[in-house]
Amino acid sequence: MINISSLRNLTSQMHAAMYDWSEESVRVALNKVMAKDAVVHMCHPFGDIAGADYYDNVLAPLRDALPDVERRQWIVMAGSDDHGLDWIGIAGTYIGTFINPFLDIQPTGHLAHMRFHEYYRVEKEKIVEVQAIWDIPELMMQAGAWPMAPSLGREGLIPGPATCDGLRTGSYQDTSIKSKQLIIDMLTAMTRHPKEPPDAMEMPRYWHPKMNWYGPAGIGTGRGISGFRNWHQIPFLAGMPDRGAYRDELTYHFFADGPYVAVTGWPNMKQTLSDGGWMGIAPSGQTVTMRSLDFWRIEGDQIRENWVLVDLLDLYQQLGVDVLKRMCEFNKARPTGPILIANEVVD
Repeated sequence: MINISSLRNLTSQMHAAMYDWSEESVRVALNKVMAKDAVVHMCHPFGDIAGADYYDNVLAPLRDALPDVERRQWIVMAGSDDHGLDWIGIAGTYIGTFINPFLDIQPTGHLAHMRFHEYYRVEKEKIVEVQAIWDIPELMMQAGAWPMAPSLGREGLIPGPATCDGLRTGSYQDTSIKSKQLIIDMLTAMTRHPKEPPDAMEMPRYWHPKMNWYGPAGIGTGRGISGFRNWHQIPFLAGMPDRGAYRDELTYHFFADGPYVAVTGWPNMKQTLSDGGWMGIAPSGQTVTMRSLDFWRIEGDQIRENWVLVDLLDLYQQLGVDVLKRMCEFNKARPTGPILIANEVVD
C-alpha cells in the first residue's frame, strides 16, 4: 500500500519555495521533484508544456505580472485511483500586487487573487504529469476586463475548507474509501436527470442543506441546493441536456484522502450545446469536451463543500471564440502597461 503521508508531502518543498518566491529557489525545487520527461497539461491558453519549460513558460509570466506573488494552499490531499495511479491534489490561491500585464490582462496596481486547482501524478517519487487549471477569468474580472456574459452566481475570493483541515497529516484509509464511494454514488444519481425527474438525483440525500458550490469565475458560487441548481445546474443542463451520453469515451481518476475527494479526466465531460441557457452561449449544436478539476469535502455523510474549476477559456476556444482576443478589443482605449507605485516613506 502506498504511504499517503509521504505522497502528500512530496511537493512541500516546491510549494514552500513558491510562498517565499525567488526564481532560484523555485527552479531548484522543481528540478528535484519533476521527472525529466514530465508533461504539464495547463489550462488555455498555455496548453501542453514539457516539464523542463514549466517555469519559463508558465510560472515566470505570473511572477512578472505579480512581482510579490505568493502561493497559498488550503487543500493538499493524495491518494491512488482505481487504475493504480498515484495522485496529489492541491487547491489554493495565487495572490500578489498586479503590476504588469498577464496574458494581456491589464494590471490594476492592487492586490489580485487567482484560484488554482493542480493535480500531480507521481511515479517512483517523481512528478510525471501535471494537470492545472488557473481561474484566469477571475483575474480578468478583477481588472474589469471580462468580455463575456456575466456570471449568474456570486464572484469573489473563494475560501478554503470551513474546517481548516485541508492541509492534512496522517492516514485515513477507511474514511477515504467511504468518501470516494459517496461521491461516485452521488454522481451516478446526478446523471439520472434530465432523462428522469429532478428528484431522481436525490440531492438532499447527498448534499448538506448549507452546502457551498464554489464554481469558476464565469459561472460563480452557489449557496445551498437551491443556489447550486439556480445559478449552475439548471442553465447547464438546459444548454446541454445530453449530459452523460459520452461517459464510455472518457476515463475518470477518482482519489480520496479522508473526507476529501478529487476527480479528473482531462477531459472528464463531453456533451452537446444543443439548447440555449448556459453562460449566454448560442446553441451551436456542437459537441464539446470540458476539463474540470474538482474537490469535495464530506461532513458526516453529506457533501458540505465542493470546489470546481472548469477550463472555460478552452471551451470558448472550441466554439470559435477567442476570449483573450475579445478582451483586447475592449482594452484598446485602456492603458495596459506596467503600473508604477511609489513607495512612500513616513517620518
